[in-house]
Amino acid sequence: MALSNPFSSAKKKASPDALSILNAIPDPILVVDGEGYICMANPAGEEFFGSSASILARTKIEKLVPFGSPLLSLIEQVRSSRDCVSEYGVELSTPKTGMKSVNMQVSALYDTPNVVVQIEERTIASKMDRQLTHRGAARSVTAMATMLAHEVKNPLSGIRGSAQLLEMNASDADRALTRLICDETDRICALVDRMEAFSDDRPIERDAVNIHEVLEHVRMVAAAGFGSQVTFKEKYDPSLPFVYGNRDQLVQVLLNLVKNAVESAPEGNGEITLSTAYRHGVRLARPGNQAKVQLPLEVGIQDNGPGIPDDILPHIFDPFVTTKAGGSGLGLALVAKIIGDHGGIVEYEEAAAGGKFLIRLPIYNFSKMDT
Repeated sequence: MALSNPFSSAKKKASPDALSILNAIPDPILVVDGEGYICMANPAGEEFFGSSASILARTKIEKLVPFGSPLLSLIEQVRSSRDCVSEYGVELSTPKTGMKSVNMQVSALYDTPNVVVQIEERTIASKMDRQLTHRGAARSVTAMATMLAHEVKNPLSGIRGSAQLLEMNASDADRALTRLICDETDRICALVDRMEAFSDDRPIERDAVNIHEVLEHVRMVAAAGFGSQVTFKEKYDPSLPFVYGNRDQLVQVLLNLVKNAVESAPEGNGEITLSTAYRHGVRLARPGNQAKVQLPLEVGIQDNGPGIPDDILPHIFDPFVTTKAGGSGLGLALVAKIIGDHGGIVEYEEAAAGGKFLIRLPIYNFSKMDT
């Protein structure tokens, strides 16, 4: 999409090179004139605000964002001081795109009444930063699982064996107590077994995986069992390349997320949407490695439930954090570990209706894998 004349109100004309540079900048950029009208929007700005440059050029900035928006106050501050002002982690709402978390920088355009607004969406950057936290949490569980296997599980076996011996000569009343001991030790051992999955740090065996076959398998398993009362919808990109992954582990991850979605969906009209897409330009920097891993393949699991409470949202991938009564809080932590082992990221975001888990994964590169 061609860029409109960015400085028409200031009687200045940018060179073709400058326009090309503005077109190439991935962050939304607006120029607002002295009367509050938008006189320029680069393509990223058009996409961010959901309008073309020609429509934006007839719009006042105060009509584009709600009354009292922090963007308006930043613009007024720059007009008064003629300085550059930045604000980070701002919740910016627009009528067409809804609420987004962004960083904003507003600066005065030299020798004109215009101001330049640059917006940086925090979504991808936040995912990358928080993914490192999720992996750190998984490593903490790994150490704990190793300790529990040696220091807790073995003594529990002795306790259970002793209870079984006592049960042989116990009265009916005492036999109920010995059975309770056995049941509780079994429950604790099962929890430790689940945690031991975190201590498996062997490299996973990966190959080319058709993610749509995996999703279809997961959907059929869910529809035949725990998801029989909800409606499943598919929004797939049929042109997706293969994932570089482990099929069994991807099935485990997606079953876990679909089960969570089913449990979050309202009874009677629950709806689960499975989606795939190809996203250009998503790359993850790996610790200790200067090369960045491309993660263009996106898998989404969305429900139409109430979403996750704000107070635990930053910690949902931490171990032992759960909203379920009687839940162990290990499911999402294990999801984060498995996706991290694949070199990918997993994140949760609020959707228009309900919540949505997004998984970003690397694709299978046939030219590199076959050499």
